[in-house]
Amino acid sequence: MQTQETGLKRHLKVRHIRLMALGSTIGVGLFLGSASAIQIAGPSILLAYLLAGIVAFIVLRALGEMAVHEPVAGSFAAYANSYVSPLAGYMVGWGYWSYWIVVGIAEVTAVGIYMGIWFPETPQWLWALSSVIAMGLINLIAVKVFGEFEFWFALIKVIAIIVMIAMGVAVIFFGFTNAWQPIGLSHLWQHGGFFPNGITGFLFSLHMVLFAYVGIEMIGLSAGEAENPKKTIPMAIDSLAWRILIFYLGALFVILAIFPWNEVGQEGSPFVVMFERLGLREAAGIINFVVITAALSSCNAGIFSGGRLLYGLAVNGYAPRKFAKLSNHGVPYRAVLFTVLVPVIGVIVNYFVPEKAFHYMMAAVTFIGLMVWLAILYTQNKFRQSLNKDELSQLAYRCPWWPYSTWFAYGFIVLVIGLMAWHDEARIALMVGPMVLFIYLAMFFLMGLHRKYRHTQVNKKAANPVEMNQAEMN
Repeated sequence: MQTQETGLKRHLKVRHIRLMALGSTIGVGLFLGSASAIQIAGPSILLAYLLAGIVAFIVLRALGEMAVHEPVAGSFAAYANSYVSPLAGYMVGWGYWSYWIVVGIAEVTAVGIYMGIWFPETPQWLWALSSVIAMGLINLIAVKVFGEFEFWFALIKVIAIIVMIAMGVAVIFFGFTNAWQPIGLSHLWQHGGFFPNGITGFLFSLHMVLFAYVGIEMIGLSAGEAENPKKTIPMAIDSLAWRILIFYLGALFVILAIFPWNEVGQEGSPFVVMFERLGLREAAGIINFVVITAALSSCNAGIFSGGRLLYGLAVNGYAPRKFAKLSNHGVPYRAVLFTVLVPVIGVIVNYFVPEKAFHYMMAAVTFIGLMVWLAILYTQNKFRQSLNKDELSQLAYRCPWWPYSTWFAYGFIVLVIGLMAWHDEARIALMVGPMVLFIYLAMFFLMGLHRKYRHTQVNKKAANPVEMNQAEMN
């Protein structure tokens, strides 16, 4: 994909990008879905989040290495196109676009559900539809406006978690709200041990935990619109490591220390129960507000990501060229409008179709999200192979402990995909996900894009006859 300036405006500051990465991972899944993972793994869920966090950090550093060297629109789809093949760029781009579309539908559906708690007379679909339109308008104005909204959306979640962690620590070590009798850490091992459901329970929780981190790679999509990307991208990625430890491990640590793991989630969101334990009677309302902003944040980020991916695909001929049109403010407005239109249709369809059909859609994007991570790691390897020794030595930002770190990440992700086949609720992802990718593959050939692929390969061989001769000898 293009490496030169594309007309996008570099208006995203480092504070925007830092909060964007956090906002894309701290969503409804953490506030509401963490209870399911805890029930499977018990306190060992802390180890699962730590390992998955390390893998997520390795994937980000691999992506950051390419993004700092070549900050372009389309990010990992662009790099897959340049360093692997046009087919890889096409599959990664459309696959990840599908991921954010389905996640966006799920998030605005959640907005409708939780707004219904406050306004039960208003139809759920109306809130969902309004949310998509509002987030679409924010993305259409200018990238700086998007960055500001995403910053404040994410900040609300961050403040809520920090308050909960701080008060939780006071309960554990000083006995706050417990007659000043410290609770201690015994709940982490008293109820069946650290692995109450054995290693099997721990392993079966990994796909839920790893998927919680999928979304942080969108930080790479901001490289084409970041102010001074060679500075802001490394700062955002490196700061994300310790923030993951604080917000994920910190929040779950205080919950599991204060409550026996087998009681978490029995009374709704563990975060609601936690705030109620801290004496906040309005906890349900507080978490309801936080969950709504979390869902809006994910939807906002999804429209941004989808619009930029579709723009990058159009620039390279893998989507209609009209999606490559930019507004006067440097926004790919046609790509954004189309990215908004699909969730609007999805909200309407989701209203009529059975719940199981929507479950299949979410299963598909779970698989696609992990495949994108594998694609990023593989592309980074091909990227390094394309550089000579001098260029490698001059890389401004490197993936640490390469290649051993990427081998570890490869193995972990493949292990998780394999374990999904043994888990009843996750197995469907291995059926639906490949079907979606096969549809995109069929489109690649039906639309005649494979001819462009062959043309590109011929040009590469013509440009490097040595490689061509070696390939023919092999």
